[in-house]
Amino acid sequence: MTYFLLFYIVFYMGNAVYGTYLPVYFQSIGATPTQIGTLLSLGPLVAVLAQPLWGSIGDRAKTKNSVLAFLMIGSSIVILFFPLSTLFAYLLVMVCLFTFFQTSISALSDAITLEELEKHKKWSFGPIRLGGTVGFAIMSLTFGFIAKYNINYLFPVYAAIMVAALLLLTRFPRISGYQSAGSKMQVWVLFKNRKLMTYMGISLVLQITLGYYYTFFPVYYRELGGDSVLLGWSMVISSLSEIPFLLFAQRILRRIRIPHILLISSIAAALRWFCFYFTDQPLWVLPAQILHGLIFIVLSVTLAMYINQEVPKELKASGQTFHGLLSLGLARIIGSFVGGFASEAFGMRNVFLYNAWIALACGLVIVMVAVREKRSAVSVNA
Repeated sequence: MTYFLLFYIVFYMGNAVYGTYLPVYFQSIGATPTQIGTLLSLGPLVAVLAQPLWGSIGDRAKTKNSVLAFLMIGSSIVILFFPLSTLFAYLLVMVCLFTFFQTSISALSDAITLEELEKHKKWSFGPIRLGGTVGFAIMSLTFGFIAKYNINYLFPVYAAIMVAALLLLTRFPRISGYQSAGSKMQVWVLFKNRKLMTYMGISLVLQITLGYYYTFFPVYYRELGGDSVLLGWSMVISSLSEIPFLLFAQRILRRIRIPHILLISSIAAALRWFCFYFTDQPLWVLPAQILHGLIFIVLSVTLAMYINQEVPKELKASGQTFHGLLSLGLARIIGSFVGGFASEAFGMRNVFLYNAWIALACGLVIVMVAVREKRSAVSVNA
């Protein structure tokens, strides 16, 4: 399992490079907030189409490893073409191509890792995923210094990171697609699980506010006066804040019901966005980044582990990629595209305030769901 840990460290280094600094690159070449929002929402739109495709291929492939390797190679090649032109139409095409390959990598990685972990009782998913947090933190800070001198380095650096991750992938045991032997099951079976759909719906709403954050926070932070180095430190803080949950994720999920976990995430999201609204000093944003550890990682790991437990083995890859479709696809589309127009109409600061109220509303819905589930359980026992 050491290779899995190293893989997550390296792969999430790549996420730190493009996820944090791609909006900064677009801003550096003169893109407006609406253009940035459009660029970073069209990619997820492609992901909405690509996620089910790659999930289905993964479930039917001889090995999921080969599909994952193909996606990593594709993303590393496409990203090298970004700096060839600054034309808006050209960048649209590049973002769509890149996202077609990149977005499903994390979902397939999780599917492979979780299936292999079932054979290793001494390991749990939290510590493995913690490697991603460490890698993200290290590269956020490291590339912050590099970007201060030349933001264009993000493209070859990302490609090199993917090559390193690909080498680690070759050391993985082969994980076959359960439908490759002829047993077929349609992805629509997932929709029959009402609890799963409810939890995914709640996660989607919170991920929409995160979608806005990922697209516009780097730009907003620079408007507050923060430079690339401070931006890197803010990402380090947000990454390290994930460590406590990742270390104890398995114990937490055994003792705390999922609606309560989702409620904590919604409250943390609301507090974070309120902090972004009320401060106008870049240094005061840094403490608020600690709340990140109660939002993104909690949503993604909780749902990934729940899917692995609840979804039939024939649809494990499809289940993970469907969750990715919502959290990395649809949520990012709404957060980026709608957020771009909202930013120009109301200002980024006010949009963070609106996101705070959305997160609070989401928390109210979670309370209603939890109460309904408790009443149903009481009536069944009676």
